[in-house]
Amino acid sequence: MRALREYSQIAVFLVVVGALNWGLVGLTGYNLINFILGTNPKVESVAYILIGLSGVWLVWSHWLDGVKNK
Repeated sequence: MRALREYSQIAVFLVVVGALNWGLVGLTGYNLINFILGTNPKVESVAYILIGLSGVWLVWSHWLDGVKNK
């Protein structure tokens, strides 16, 4: 169970970074992920994939918590 908690903490961090990035892109056109990781499109794609998978992980784990608590 401890590993799942650590994965959830990592997922929350990645989702927050992704949300901040898209907020900045929407408001100012500034891409934080591109700035941090450079202009390598493969590395940037991997980052976006990890952020997307983190969002799916959080939705799935939240849904499982709801099912267990019923």
